[in-house]
Amino acid sequence: LTSGYWTKHRPQFDPNCAATECKKMIFSLSGLPGAGGWSPQVTDSQPWLQLDLRDRMEVTAVATQGRYGSSDWVSGYLLLFSDTGQAWKQYRQEDGVGRFVGNVNADSVIHHKLSHSIRSRFLRFVPLDWNPSGWVGLRVEVYGCAYKSDVADFDGRSSLLYRFNQKSMSTVKDVISLRFKSHQAEGVLLHGEGQRGDYITLELHRGRLALYLNLDDTRLRFSSGRVAVTLGSLLDDQHWHSVLIERFNKQVNLTMDTHTQHFRTKGEGDSLEVDYELSFGGIPLPGKPGTFLRKNFHGCIENLYYNGINIIDLAKRRKPQIYSVGNVTFSCSEPQLVSTTFLSSSSSFLSLPATPSASAGFAVRFQFRTWNPEGLLLSTQLALEPQRLDLQISNSRLITQKTHPAVSTGHRVNDGLWHSVSLSSQGLQVTTTLDNEPSSTIELGDHMEAGNSLYFGGCPSLNILGCKNPTLAFQGCMRLISINSQPMDLNRVQQGRLGNYKELQFDTCGIHDRCLPNFCEHGGQCSQSWNTFYCDCSGTGYTGATCHNSIYEASCEAYRLTGGSSGFFSVDPDGSGPLGPTQVYCNMTEDKVWTVVTHNSTDPVRVQGSTLQKPYVMKFNYSASPEQLMALVAGSEQCRQEVMYGCRKSRLFNTRDGTPLSWWVDQGGERRTYWGGFLPGVQQCSCSLEENCMDMNYFCNCDADTDSWANDTGVLSYKEHLPVSEIVIGDTNRTGSEALYRIGPLRCYGDKSVWNAASFYQESSYLHFPTLQAELSADISFYFKTSVPSGVFLENLGLKHFIRLELSSPSVVTFSFDVGNGPVVLAVKSHVPLNDRQWHYLRAERSVKEASLHVDQLPLRFLEAPSDRHLRLRLNSQLFVGGTAARQSGFLGCIRTLTINSVTFNLEERAKMTPGVSVGCPGHCSGSSSLCHNRGRCIEKNSGYVCDCSQSAYGGPSCKEEVSVSFDRESSVTYTFQEPFSVMQNRSSKTSSDYRESSRARENIAFSFMTTQSPAMLLTVNTFSQQYIAVILARNGSLQIWYSIHVDRKPDVFSPSPSSLADRRLHRIRIHRQGKDVYLQVKEGDEVMRAGSKGFIGCLSSVQFNHMAPLKAVLLNRGSSLVTVRGHLVESNCGTLADLTILHSQSGITVSRGKGPLRKASKNNSVVIGGVVSAVVFITLCVVAVMTRFLYQHREAQRDASIKEKEHRHDLETAYRRETAYQAESAYRTELHLHHSSTLRDNREYYI
Repeated sequence: LTSGYWTKHRPQFDPNCAATECKKMIFSLSGLPGAGGWSPQVTDSQPWLQLDLRDRMEVTAVATQGRYGSSDWVSGYLLLFSDTGQAWKQYRQEDGVGRFVGNVNADSVIHHKLSHSIRSRFLRFVPLDWNPSGWVGLRVEVYGCAYKSDVADFDGRSSLLYRFNQKSMSTVKDVISLRFKSHQAEGVLLHGEGQRGDYITLELHRGRLALYLNLDDTRLRFSSGRVAVTLGSLLDDQHWHSVLIERFNKQVNLTMDTHTQHFRTKGEGDSLEVDYELSFGGIPLPGKPGTFLRKNFHGCIENLYYNGINIIDLAKRRKPQIYSVGNVTFSCSEPQLVSTTFLSSSSSFLSLPATPSASAGFAVRFQFRTWNPEGLLLSTQLALEPQRLDLQISNSRLITQKTHPAVSTGHRVNDGLWHSVSLSSQGLQVTTTLDNEPSSTIELGDHMEAGNSLYFGGCPSLNILGCKNPTLAFQGCMRLISINSQPMDLNRVQQGRLGNYKELQFDTCGIHDRCLPNFCEHGGQCSQSWNTFYCDCSGTGYTGATCHNSIYEASCEAYRLTGGSSGFFSVDPDGSGPLGPTQVYCNMTEDKVWTVVTHNSTDPVRVQGSTLQKPYVMKFNYSASPEQLMALVAGSEQCRQEVMYGCRKSRLFNTRDGTPLSWWVDQGGERRTYWGGFLPGVQQCSCSLEENCMDMNYFCNCDADTDSWANDTGVLSYKEHLPVSEIVIGDTNRTGSEALYRIGPLRCYGDKSVWNAASFYQESSYLHFPTLQAELSADISFYFKTSVPSGVFLENLGLKHFIRLELSSPSVVTFSFDVGNGPVVLAVKSHVPLNDRQWHYLRAERSVKEASLHVDQLPLRFLEAPSDRHLRLRLNSQLFVGGTAARQSGFLGCIRTLTINSVTFNLEERAKMTPGVSVGCPGHCSGSSSLCHNRGRCIEKNSGYVCDCSQSAYGGPSCKEEVSVSFDRESSVTYTFQEPFSVMQNRSSKTSSDYRESSRARENIAFSFMTTQSPAMLLTVNTFSQQYIAVILARNGSLQIWYSIHVDRKPDVFSPSPSSLADRRLHRIRIHRQGKDVYLQVKEGDEVMRAGSKGFIGCLSSVQFNHMAPLKAVLLNRGSSLVTVRGHLVESNCGTLADLTILHSQSGITVSRGKGPLRKASKNNSVVIGGVVSAVVFITLCVVAVMTRFLYQHREAQRDASIKEKEHRHDLETAYRRETAYQAESAYRTELHLHHSSTLRDNREYYI
């Protein structure tokens, strides 16, 4: 049997079965006499099997089988459905997967229960793969039941009015449901309004569903600022879509097909009051029949219910409540709009003959829709060879081009909507018209005619008659193609009787919205091409393929471990969780790192005139949200808050019955009556605990109720109750009575997650936790150290899915998982063994976009997720840490700081009750204090430890000693190194790899300087491809940062502050760039040339570029070929001396990472400068005074720039684990200082 149509000849269904009972067979092709099933001819290159169910049915399941008694079966197929047998739509399962898994032999039956039923008459099975040793063979069964509906057809000039029995209808609860289909992207489905300002409007707008709903807010009624809740897209596809609106008071659920959005409506009231009537299909103008305020709906609506009332049934029975405007019929007309899908961006094309024209010239019309910003729409050879006329999409605009002259029209034609285009020649002009926009024209030198063939969507690979794709072929849909006013019959093309084609799919538009649902997290903006989607994370504070990873550290302790110093930092307490970052002050001057969160009332407040009936109440608003505060407190080891309370004739407790007269409220809203220094639940103050109350008959000094001032100041330290959210004072209304209070900021120290560790010393032991909840995304990070060659770090299994991290060999870490598309394995191989008893950092991430694995400073390994495949990781067993469910291949060693999706797992708590596992991890480098500073790495030794300062700009035993050099006008240092390193990439269009690399591109630059000279060149990074980064002082002494990303454009200039830094004070500069994060405006200037010509006179200290410390390399490797020194250099201690005289954090220049302008502030923060970086080149890093060649190459520069910042400030220190993905061993000498300490010898690791 060839491809063709099959009709069911014996319906086998119960017409009365409910939708939930639709499990009976309604079609069977399972045992035809002789053939034993369906098999197309071998010459059929695009076979399909089509079923006609004779009427619309509700299909709930399908089953397939190979051809009987043969080696023919289908192993994968698509399922399409249609009401007419002409316009088809592909059925997509959950996650948008369109491919169905078929058979592995000719006899077994494979059932597929549909996640959402199909209501249609025609089904089409399209084989994708089959037995390579046989051919296509198929037996099918379809399950479901009959489907009945009430249908109304609206022609774009009609509507139905449902009129109420009374003047108005007021409801607090509404349920409205309907199904619709349309081929137009605009049109009103439902409207109603009331005189007091209530309204409800449901309409299609640009192919999306928009709901406007307002309750009793007259301001919005007369304004143009109505805000719609939108849902869905591509709804003009001529297929049925379901809508459900559920409202109770202000709470609304809007459901479109399988997607639901919950929101709270605007307005003051809880009821919706609509006057006179509801209209369906349009908004008629009162008194003017046939006139409408908005564009009417053109299409079909079925099963329209308003609060249980069947509107269409009333209309069909001509009930008086329903008034019909225009021509409303009760059967659905089907417009003949048949689409064709161009599947490939490299090889798809459609060739059609140029039909004769009644007049000279030619005319072509068609409609198209696509997501791609590039693609050839039409190409034809002109009569004047070898000229060609091309119509293409370039940079999202429509371009008409004849050899060299070109004109463009339209804005963003790759928006997924249908666009109409016509191309015609008349006389010496070629005219292009797009939609309803003004036409654009190309002037010709002679009369022209099209050649014999017109190529739509692309050119053949054989380059016939000079036809060549300018960039990419068109990938999208076309319909209504006409040449010289003659419509083209694409059925004849499909049958091989007209033209030629390749990589096309007829009778369907296969466009798919990959941004619905939006997988971009934390407010990332989703954009898409035909095959994939992208997330723009700019301004969100997050990065990664889906904006999943926070760019900020989770605590001040984490910033200290990266070498940070005291200052203001943005911390993200729940990492990749939903809370977002907040700004805190990190005090790192003590052994403990304190996190300080301020509130709105830190000054002393005097209170008088309050009683218990009318108390004084103060609520405290902190710089962090309540949820962020809870996360900060929960993650800290200890928290404190000072409460200063002074009183005069003002008691805290009633001395007769103990009733509290004043109290404070904790973070959970609970009233607390204990005061500073005492334990929860006891109504006492700190003087009672210390036994020094002024009157020992009372538990608080204030309760003595004296005329003199008393003090009950103390510190609240029960962190589960902190911070103080409110204070209530009620006894200051007597003569001479008053109170004075001050609530200090919340202060916390420690990070419970950083040193939460467990030691595994039996291979069969493990820790188990609840099932990992990571369907769409999972980030897993931890530190490990071991001496064994292999072992499983963690594993979680499902029925077929799994996720696993393991040390597979002494130098290889593997990350493997399966989400239903087959196992995926990523491996990172280290050049040194990882079982060296040292701490190693591991981070694995899996999202719907890609998977990645990062180990220490080794190159990041990643793999893009395939498109149109399964997305969700479904697990159902426990999470095993340190072993597997089979108790085999267990891990022996230490694991600490295990964090999954930013939730830290308490390994120590589980280890207390698990045999073979102990709490903590012994060893010198395991303590909670940082032994090595400023990115120094702690390395275990049998007799102590050493600090590896090779990746630090500092020296000394603990990597804390400044490395400084004084320069004169003629001196400079050039450091050249060869290593894998990302540099700015100059491309005009973004491929998927460009988006991926853009999110990972980063630089980290840090140095200190002291000078009185300006202009001055401080530091440059220069590539052989003439791209550069320069940090200079301008003529006025202000700091400027120059980025030259594209060599054919002027550089981008960033001026953090106009203040002069040439003030003989030490300034610390730190620059961190990650991805494309900055928007700017550029003006002309030549500050780099001025700065370079003046050189630099002064002192530079602690220069760091990523993991390289070039200034330190100069002092340690004077004879190295990588180091070039010009002029006279003198080793200095300017950094150390300056630290003794000034605290830089109180006067330094900082740049915030937000959306406001750059400004001066007394806080240490960072600037992120954007670009696209991905190549591996040779880099020259120069700490320079004179750069003659550099200046010659870059004479054009810029003076000013404006920049949009992010909302929260980013610390200038970045953890070494988050540095550039491409790292190499440093080219300068490793500096190790061995500590011989008898006090530490007894702490070495006994388990190894």
